[in-house]
Amino acid sequence: MRLATRQNGTPDGELVIVSADGLHCAPIAGFPNLLQALENWQAAQPALMLAGQSLAAGSGEHLDPATLRAPLPRSWQWLDGSAFPTHGDLMQVAFGLDPIDKVRPLMYQGMSDRFYGPNDPVPFPDESDGIDFEGEFGVIVDAVPMGTSPADAAAHIRLIVQINDWSLRAIAPVEMKTGFGWVQAKPACSMAPFAVTPDELGSGWRDGRICLDLEVVWNGKRFGLVNGEQMAFSLPELVAHAARTRDLVAGTIIGTGTVSNAEYAVCGSACISERRAIEIIADGAPATSFMHFGDTIRMEARGPDGNTLFGAIDQQIVSI
Repeated sequence: MRLATRQNGTPDGELVIVSADGLHCAPIAGFPNLLQALENWQAAQPALMLAGQSLAAGSGEHLDPATLRAPLPRSWQWLDGSAFPTHGDLMQVAFGLDPIDKVRPLMYQGMSDRFYGPNDPVPFPDESDGIDFEGEFGVIVDAVPMGTSPADAAAHIRLIVQINDWSLRAIAPVEMKTGFGWVQAKPACSMAPFAVTPDELGSGWRDGRICLDLEVVWNGKRFGLVNGEQMAFSLPELVAHAARTRDLVAGTIIGTGTVSNAEYAVCGSACISERRAIEIIADGAPATSFMHFGDTIRMEARGPDGNTLFGAIDQQIVSI
């Protein structure tokens, strides 16, 4: 099942189910937006199935890509992990950090009241803040009780999404040193247009990991082709970690952190800061600059059969 959200003049948009080719859609009777469907997931299933059957029978309508927002334009909570050990090791070099705790997942709570749509221009105040993209995946859960185990957490993962977690690298180390976490360094994220159920990934959903290739193209040139398999902690483990001392409300989004592979010399990277760390290791200093106003970024993940599952994030950064 592939779900999307269309503009309709409301904060949460209109929920639609999308055909396999991404060209047609159908609204969901009784569930006007995705957040309501997630909060009543079991009750929403008959309506989702009926809309899917109607779509398969040819009664759907044309889906205009220009109307698409983030699948979940806003939510109660966005928690981003850092589950790729290669990325963590390289960031330690890039920022001169102490050795990273690898016994338990790393996670922070970010901005959740807004997610940019897949083609929205993304505004920033100043190029000198070190504008960086971060390609990653995420899951959206239904209500998760406090203390849920990793084994039980898997059943609460309802949808999978593709995310660009924007970062301002010049601000990040300043905020990290305060010990209070990020605020200015982590603006709103972007999402690809389609949220999909785990079964849509086929063999690309294994061991609680999104084992898909993610292509990152910066200003028309491929920057990386990384795979989501090399996570030190699975997504059910990340969900359980987040729920250890709190209930997670339906609609909570949990990210994998920047997708990163040990074979970075061959496959490249999903963020600029990682590339700069690689350059520091190789040459003693970074050579790649951060983004400039007018730059474009495109991110697109593909399934084992080569098909696009989430659609593409394709955006330009602009000055406020």
